[in-house]
Amino acid sequence: MSANNVTSLATVTSHFRPIRTISSHTMPLSRKTFTLNTGAKIPAIGLGTWQSPPGEVEKAVEIALRKGYRHIDTALAYGNESEVGQGIKASGVPREEIWLTTKLDNPWHKRVQEGIDSSLKSLGTDYVDLYLMHWPSSTDPDDLKKHYPDWDFIKTWHEMQKLPATGKVKNIGVSNFGIRNLEKLLSDPGTTIVPAVNQIELHPNNPSPKLVAYNTSKGIHSTGYSCLGSTNSPLYKDQTLLSLAEAKGKTPQQVLLAWGIQKGWSVIPKSVNKERVEKNYELDGWELTSEEVEKLDNLKDRFKVCGDAWLPIKVFFGDDE
Repeated sequence: MSANNVTSLATVTSHFRPIRTISSHTMPLSRKTFTLNTGAKIPAIGLGTWQSPPGEVEKAVEIALRKGYRHIDTALAYGNESEVGQGIKASGVPREEIWLTTKLDNPWHKRVQEGIDSSLKSLGTDYVDLYLMHWPSSTDPDDLKKHYPDWDFIKTWHEMQKLPATGKVKNIGVSNFGIRNLEKLLSDPGTTIVPAVNQIELHPNNPSPKLVAYNTSKGIHSTGYSCLGSTNSPLYKDQTLLSLAEAKGKTPQQVLLAWGIQKGWSVIPKSVNKERVEKNYELDGWELTSEEVEKLDNLKDRFKVCGDAWLPIKVFFGDDE
């Protein structure tokens, strides 16, 4: 693939009218896909592996793929790419039928080519469908409390733009980018590819409507992580959600996943429990009414599972709602 072809996959919004993320309405939710600005189709539901206990990821991936999942999300930072790769092989599902996402870790921002090569080796595959910049912050490998003084996420992105031409990466995107950082990235003259995806924390207590709308306006698809509000989530004590789930005869988790997909983003629920992995995929034959979606939209409590206090620089500016 030539560099010209790569650039044409998507162009900076100031140069051309953005493509709106579109979804296929006729498919059952579990088989639904969203079309990215590259034309690629990302499955609406995937298996997340953040904070999954070591030794349990391989089996969870195998169970998920056998159940019908076709998107697996991992990251170099999670330390489980090898297990993910083993789970894919154990499932018997052909690699080309699976959408595989991984992410560039913060200490690798100056070593993008090495970062993807490391991930591919661990995963046991020669390409990934989506490669994300995990955070808009580099960290010095010798001191994780420090940001590289001579390097920023724009330089990292310009290195990532070289990857689709290598065949190692089909699509590139970002994660944990708010509006302020997206504007910086998209306005830079060296940015020739608009991120295909922005993976962000999305659940009714962190709904980020302004950020999701901004993503969409720029042709960037939103994927929701911590879409169930994470382990021991305050969401599971929310009477509106619990009553709604009971009335539908569904689990609170299923209701949260349907809410996200119906609002137009893909979801990557994490579990290593066989029953929950399978239940989370059972989204066909029912949906939330517009009134039910609105009830969840109107939940007042707010919390974030993942903040930025551990990073050397601030990346969240409260501009997502």
